[in-house]
Amino acid sequence: MKRLTYPFTHEAVRDLKVGDMVLLTGKLFTGRDAVHKRLHEGVKPPVDLNNQIIYHCGPVILQDKATGKYTVTAAGPTTSIREEPYQAEVMKDYGIVGVIGKGGMGAKTLAGCKEYGCVYFHAIGGAAQVLAEKIDSVDAVHWLDLGSPEAIWELSVTDFPVVVTMDAHGNSLHAKVEASSAEELKKALQD
Repeated sequence: MKRLTYPFTHEAVRDLKVGDMVLLTGKLFTGRDAVHKRLHEGVKPPVDLNNQIIYHCGPVILQDKATGKYTVTAAGPTTSIREEPYQAEVMKDYGIVGVIGKGGMGAKTLAGCKEYGCVYFHAIGGAAQVLAEKIDSVDAVHWLDLGSPEAIWELSVTDFPVVVTMDAHGNSLHAKVEASSAEELKKALQD
C-alpha cells in the first residue's frame, strides 16, 4: 500500500505504477461532465487545479439548515469514459496530477497521462457510503449553478482508497484486460 499526501506533485505521481494500491490524504475536487465541458471551453476555474486530483463524482450532500455545514453521505465514483473527449486537455491546461473514477478511460486520456505526468485512479463502485466515510469535510463548493451533482466540491479526505489503473508511463490495466478479453472471446468463438 502506498500513500499520497497533499500537496500532490507530478514527481510523486510518476513514481506510481499500474496496480499500486494508494491511500490519498488531503484535498480532492469533484468534477463531472459539466465541469469538464466548462473547463474544456476555457472557462477559468474558481480554484487552482494545478497539482490537484479531480474526482469523477456527484456526491450526495446534505446541508444543515441551522449551521450551513455540508455533510457527504455518499461519494461513489462516476463512470469516467464520459470525460474522454475532455480529460487529456484538462490535464494539460490545468496541470492536474490525477483523476479518480470508475471503468477506466480511453487511449486519448492514456496518452495525456503519459505526456503530462498524470495517473488515473480507480475507486470502487458500489461503495459510495464507505468512501464518504473517508471524507473529513466539505471545505467549499464552486459552480453550484451547474447543480449539486455537477458542481465542484472541495473535499478533505484521509486514507481515501484507490488503485492506479493508468499510469504516467503509458500503462493501462483497462487496455490489458480488454486485449485479454478479446483474445478469450476469439478462442471461444473458434470452438
